[in-house]
Amino acid sequence: MTSFLIVSNILLWLCVIGLLLVVFALVRQVGVLYERIAPAGALMVQQSLSVGDDAPQMSVIDQNSLVDITVGAPSKSGKSQLVFFVSPDCPVCKTLLPVFKSASLAESNWLNFVLASDGDENELTAFIQKEQLQKFPFANSQQLGVSYGVSKLPYAVLIDEMGKIASMGLVNTREHFDSLFNAKESSVASLQDYIEKTSA
Repeated sequence: MTSFLIVSNILLWLCVIGLLLVVFALVRQVGVLYERIAPAGALMVQQSLSVGDDAPQMSVIDQNSLVDITVGAPSKSGKSQLVFFVSPDCPVCKTLLPVFKSASLAESNWLNFVLASDGDENELTAFIQKEQLQKFPFANSQQLGVSYGVSKLPYAVLIDEMGKIASMGLVNTREHFDSLFNAKESSVASLQDYIEKTSA
């Protein structure tokens, strides 16, 4: 009986040591994967414009107030401008609208917020009412999206107070959204560029 207990204890310790080695290998592999797929921030998917370029200036009609608003011009108030391209039939856009609203409150001291889309006015009006977006300028202009090279939604462009593009990209999560602000503060084109520079 004693020899049986000794053998079982030895086998148990061998299993524990084996499990520790497996856990160590898994932890190491997770670290390697994290380095390879580090958080990317907003994804830049088009090349017609680059960070640092003059933003295309355009006067468009605000769907809410029915007066002209200017997108991309140097700011007289000294504030930057965030243009968030959305669509009523984009489910990801709808999930990010609370993030947009929250950011509009937290960053209002230095940033003006503009929503943009294109399509049927009645459909957009219903979308604005359903999502309670009446207080935001809402540009209904296909040409605006073309000028900024928007091919996928949701897409955001941050324009600095001088009328230059500070950051831009496809935003699918709150982290992507916040990365636009981080990229501007870090004076880099995107967080992908920052990661590449720091890892070089």
